[in-house]
Amino acid sequence: MLEGLDPEQREVATALHGAVCVLAGAGTGKTRAITHRIAYGVRAGILQPASVLAVTFTNRAAGEMRGRLRQLGAGGVQARTFHSAALRQLQYFWPKAVGGEVPRLLERKVQLVAEAAARCRVRLDRNELRDVTGEIEWSKVTQTVPEDYPATAAKSGREAPRDPAEIARIYAAYEQLKRDRSVIDFEDVLLLTVGVLQERSDIADQVRRQYQHFVVDEYQDVSPLQQRLLELWLGDRQSLCVVGDASQTIYSFTGASPDHLLNFRTRHPGATVVKLVRDYRSTPQVVHLANGLLTQARGRAAEHRLELVSQRDPGPEPVYAAHADEPAEAEATARRIRELMKPVAEGGGGVPASEIAVLYRVNAQSELYEQALADAQVPYQMRGAERFFERPEVREAGLLLRGAARAGSADPALTDEDVPSQVRAVLGTRGWSPEPPAGSGAVRDRWESLAALVRLAEDFVRARPGATLADLVAELDERAAAQHAPTVEGVTLASLHAAKGLEWDAVFLVGLTEGMMPITYAKTDEQIEEERRLLYVGVTRARRHLSLSWALSRTPGGRASRRPTRFLNGLRPGSGAASGRLPGGGGGVERGAGSAAVGGAARRRRGPVHCRVCGRTLTDAGEMKLMRCEGCPCELDEALYERLRDWRAEQAGLLGQPAYCVFTDKTLLAIAEAVPGTESELSGISGVGRRKLDRFGADVLALCAGQELPLARDGEGDDGAVGNPTG
Repeated sequence: MLEGLDPEQREVATALHGAVCVLAGAGTGKTRAITHRIAYGVRAGILQPASVLAVTFTNRAAGEMRGRLRQLGAGGVQARTFHSAALRQLQYFWPKAVGGEVPRLLERKVQLVAEAAARCRVRLDRNELRDVTGEIEWSKVTQTVPEDYPATAAKSGREAPRDPAEIARIYAAYEQLKRDRSVIDFEDVLLLTVGVLQERSDIADQVRRQYQHFVVDEYQDVSPLQQRLLELWLGDRQSLCVVGDASQTIYSFTGASPDHLLNFRTRHPGATVVKLVRDYRSTPQVVHLANGLLTQARGRAAEHRLELVSQRDPGPEPVYAAHADEPAEAEATARRIRELMKPVAEGGGGVPASEIAVLYRVNAQSELYEQALADAQVPYQMRGAERFFERPEVREAGLLLRGAARAGSADPALTDEDVPSQVRAVLGTRGWSPEPPAGSGAVRDRWESLAALVRLAEDFVRARPGATLADLVAELDERAAAQHAPTVEGVTLASLHAAKGLEWDAVFLVGLTEGMMPITYAKTDEQIEEERRLLYVGVTRARRHLSLSWALSRTPGGRASRRPTRFLNGLRPGSGAASGRLPGGGGGVERGAGSAAVGGAARRRRGPVHCRVCGRTLTDAGEMKLMRCEGCPCELDEALYERLRDWRAEQAGLLGQPAYCVFTDKTLLAIAEAVPGTESELSGISGVGRRKLDRFGADVLALCAGQELPLARDGEGDDGAVGNPTG
């Protein structure tokens, strides 16, 4: 059980008595250390599997922990999120503590918050609604009641999105609406569990008899409410192991605080403290940059920073790239990704799409990268988009596999086949094949989902050689309940916050300008330092390839007034000089650490984009595509728009690609509003580049002129003009 662990990991695994605090840097194998610790304790007879409760913060992390524990022979251990563990206890003890059934759980609170605001005669736009909902969540995890919100928010230095007294009224109305409708939200699950354990000592004693030993992962993210629940679970015992890294505290806006981690030895004076600093994830080049970021940090968390030591062979230097504008940055990123994805034999990097990520500060930045990747024919997936197990093809596959498992040997097609072969045989009837289909449309998306299930079956059997198809179905059911999805092929697009806990071979950190990193509303020293930690988390997601980029202007032709993030000062080449600017105002310039410019094709500069109705300079990407303000009146030719949509659907079908790969909805709207009559007028519409003009221009202009197009010819769409990766 201890073989293969480094000295510090082994120290964690064998520290089975009393309180233990593991300070674990990014990529240092903390999950390996704590799962081996639990399994070693079980094998040694010191821990009983059913008496151990391991808690973390995401379903994915809990699912990964359960999988590892099963492989290590400790399958009876409970590994759950705080909310899942609390809900399970609440459902069990509610009849005894309160009577009746637990109130219905409210999946999303935004709609109810909107209704509460309306009752208070307060109008909230979409962003304000999201922010007020966040304030209510923060209040609940910090155990702040509505009437105390204004004073507590002021004391905590929070910048309320509305008048604090107004938020307090909305908060109170929201709580009343929940009571009226007998529903509870996710924060209530923790609050009610805490209430039951505090008021019913008999129930608290029963829980403590059940769970004798606790493990908490990502302890730096614990909120005051979660800490209180943990204390009630623990009682006066010391059998607790916490794992965390103060330098990865990035959720303070939700009430998380590294103080619980940093004060652990004060609360548990005899605690064993182990530091994990051997980084097995990232190359020395990536680790050097990560350490450099923290060297400049300030504050209490910075005082406890861990100096990582890479255990990997050297790799390429991080690439720093400046670009003229945001579209140029997105296009250059897509080009580099396509190069990385090419096989090594063709001069590429041989990196699979699923091992590449584009990370940004806010989700609003994703649109440009979605478009750029689609234009470059690069498949992508949005982190936090449609849940894997809710996809129709995945639900259908689950039903088919369940039926095959019940049929067993009665199905001659599955006789004498191993589990992966059985899965391939079943899914082969629904669109899976050994080779992926061409293109990146709905057919490819369906294949990717089924291929992910095939890979999961292969991994499952490698971990459990004697497993049956019924065992795999049970594993799928458990993963679906926990939303622990397998890996799907495609470049990941995600915010830096959503990327926490994940890792890729290649990571592109984009939009690294002052005002975005740190974000504009980060005012205090504490908030600035959290932004630095957020960038640190982004850097440490990369195993081998790391690119950091920024745009000097938001829009094409805009003034190059932006500056790269201050966090890279002294770390990126020439950052003490004027290296962040593009010579002559040209296209993107990429600089590797200590190297000369290695990329950046010349990009046509355009002047500012003005609204064609009112003349205002446009900055929003969607408005720039339409070439008018969203609120300005338009003269849309609806008949032309419908003809363009029908034509686009036909082209997408011929190419085997999603419709947006031909033209996005906004581009079609812009065409239907402008009704261009010449190539020059058509090329002036955002989203109609040279390649698309050559490929589709004649058809679009014919449609705009009211002409009927001939039926698509056999083979049209196979000329490679769009699908060809070099086109």
